[in-house]
Parts: sequence; structure tokens; C-alpha cells
Amino acid sequence: MATRSVVASEAEVLAKRYLDVRALTTALAGPLTDADATAQSMPDASPVKWHLAHTTWFFETFVLRDHVPGYRLHDERWPYLFNSYYEAEGARHARVQRGLLTRPTLEEVLDYRAYVDEAVRGAMPMLLEKCPDLMVLGLNHEQQHQELIVTDLKHLLSCNPLGIALWPARPSSRGTLPALRWHEGACGVTELGAGEGGFAFDNEQPRHRHYLAPHALASRPVSNGEWCDFIEDEGYAAATLWLSDGWDWVNREHIRHPLYWRRGAQGWERYTLSGWCAIDPADPVTHISLYEADAFAAWAGARLPSEQELENAALDADPMTGIQLDRPGPVEPRCPEDGPGPLSLFGNVWEWTGSAYRPYPGFRTAPGAVGEYNGKFMSGQFVLKGGSCATPRGHARASYRNFFYPHQRWQFTGLRLAKDL
Repeated sequence: MATRSVVASEAEVLAKRYLDVRALTTALAGPLTDADATAQSMPDASPVKWHLAHTTWFFETFVLRDHVPGYRLHDERWPYLFNSYYEAEGARHARVQRGLLTRPTLEEVLDYRAYVDEAVRGAMPMLLEKCPDLMVLGLNHEQQHQELIVTDLKHLLSCNPLGIALWPARPSSRGTLPALRWHEGACGVTELGAGEGGFAFDNEQPRHRHYLAPHALASRPVSNGEWCDFIEDEGYAAATLWLSDGWDWVNREHIRHPLYWRRGAQGWERYTLSGWCAIDPADPVTHISLYEADAFAAWAGARLPSEQELENAALDADPMTGIQLDRPGPVEPRCPEDGPGPLSLFGNVWEWTGSAYRPYPGFRTAPGAVGEYNGKFMSGQFVLKGGSCATPRGHARASYRNFFYPHQRWQFTGLRLAKDL
């Protein structure tokens, strides 16, 4: 009897989490028109409608189709539309043409979500017994797409000259920027990577030993005001600060400031999902590439931290704290409150590291289609740590590894300085 009660309790917890995660995804699309949800502003971004359908396809394909006898696909044509990159699942619609999918409509995609949600709820006890790990993977996968919905939508609406305000603006933080202090990091052999217990993606494993050389980390991320100083000192025009590829990129693309910045009548402004607003000098700078982050670090007489340095620093920090995504509404980084130790290790901005995105010692690709989740992308990208203001609260942890190409900056990407001791 006790065993049955435990199983029932676990099913209730998983069912509630499933409903909560799915509800937040749908709510993020609440203010959108069908046109808002269909358009695609660049190849790196996907339409909101596609995110809504793809996360549903994940549960339909890997959970319901494979583990619930007799389950019938909502529409047998749709897997071709909403598969992302799973070669084992066959051919799929080209990523760069997702914005051409004017049909199915947003309403039809929401109906698809409801259909799959009903099937998952009805089969929850069976799914908990057969594939609980897949269910949890699906929820974490959907949380990743919640962040992408926010960032892809921001890029899309920034292209509109009307300065669209999706949500009311929060009052400006106008916080007092904490003084930048240096915190000496651990030195010597340490164990990093995800341990036993709790969810982790395959790229966070296995746990392994790593030697940390003497180093120090800045107490907080770099601020908008400090970035303005970099601009005014002509940092974007100083070739000696830049990596070769970065120097080519900054000149080829005519980059002179972070993404979403512009000169206004009263100074620098940035686009947000609440429209255009003045830059707050105390808030963390965001929407910068690895190239920009590396150039700023060189200008500041410092360097980018390694992913191991940031992970080790975050081991004792609470991943539930910081500016993270809790509900639909204004999403922007904020000035951290002062305190002991490194500040804002979770939330606010993803922090670029100087570490290439490669497998940990002993990494093994999972069998089947889900093995395509992370491993095949371990080439040419760099690791970011800590989560951002658009990361759903509860999704990040010290071992979490995000990764992007060095020129990409439509995510909430920032930096924290490091130096050798």
C-alpha cells in the first residue's frame, strides 16, 4: 500500500508540473495575433507557432506514440512540419522556411496542444511507470523553448518600426550599481558536472575531475554603463582588442553597439518587449556576441572566465534566485542587489565563457533519437552559464551548459570578467 501511495504521489507531482509547464508556454503566446505567431525574422529564430507545435510534437512522438498502445496521431502530416533536427525521425520542413507555414493556424496549433495534453493526462500513471525520464526530458525541453519563444519574439518585434510593446513596461530599476570587486576562486582539483539525483541533460555528464588554476571572478556582470564607456573609448574600432574572426565580423556586419541598442534624443535606448526605453546604466549589458565579450574583456585588462570557473563558483548559489522567467510579462535583466560573494550567478544574463562546447571526459551519446539532443552540436560553439531573465525559474543549475556560435547575440547574453592570479 505504501508503494502505491508513493507512485500515486509521484504521478500527481509530475502531472501538475506537466500542466504548469505547458500552461506557461501557451500563456506566452496569449497576446499574439496569428501573424505575430507565424512570422520568422531570421534563420536562427523560429515562429512562436512552430515552438508551440514542436514542443507538442516531442511529447506526441517520443512519449505517446512510442509508449501508449493505440494512440492516434493528431494529424499524420504534421510530424514533417514540426520535427526539428532528429534525423532518426525522417525528413522535415526546412528550418529557414518555418515562417512560410501560414497553415496550420495558431488556433489549430493550440487545438493540437489540447489534444496531446488530454492524451498525456489520461495516460499519466502508465507514463510514469514506462518512461518517467522521457517525460521529465520533455518538460525541460519545453522550458528551453519557452526561453526561445521570448527571445525569438523579441527579435521579430524589434524589426517593426512601430516599436511594438507586447507587455506593459516595468518601472526602471535605477538601482545603485554595486562596486566591482574580485572574488578569488577555488584552486586545485575539483569535481564538476551533474551528479546523481535530479535531472540533467546528457551534455552535463559524466561528473569528472578538473584542475582549476588560481583565478578571480568579478563580483557581478558587466553593466550597460561600463559598456557605454567601451563604446565611447572606440572599443569597436580598436583592432588590437579583437579576435581575428571577431574583427572580420564586426566590420562586415558594421557592428558598433549591442543588439537592440540605438541612439535616441536623450542618449542610448534599447528595444524591449515593452517597447523602446532608455538604457539604465546599472543594468547588466545583454545581447552581445562572444566576439564583443572577448574584446571588452581585453579592453578591461581581464579575460572571459572558463565554464569550469563559473560552474564551481555557482555550486553553493541558489539556482532559484535572481531575475528569471516566472510568468508572461516584461522580460529584461536588472541591476543586482549588493551582497557578499559573486552576485547574479543565476538569471539576468547568460554569461559567455572562453570554453569551447565539447564533450566531458567519458561522455556517451544516448541510444535512439533522443541521443541527437545535444551531442551532435559539440562543434564550433562556446559555452554560456547561469541562465537569464528569460530562463524559466527552476530550469537552470550549476552544471547547466548552454551553447551558441560566437557571432550570435539574440539571446540574453552578457559577461562576467575573470583574471588569472
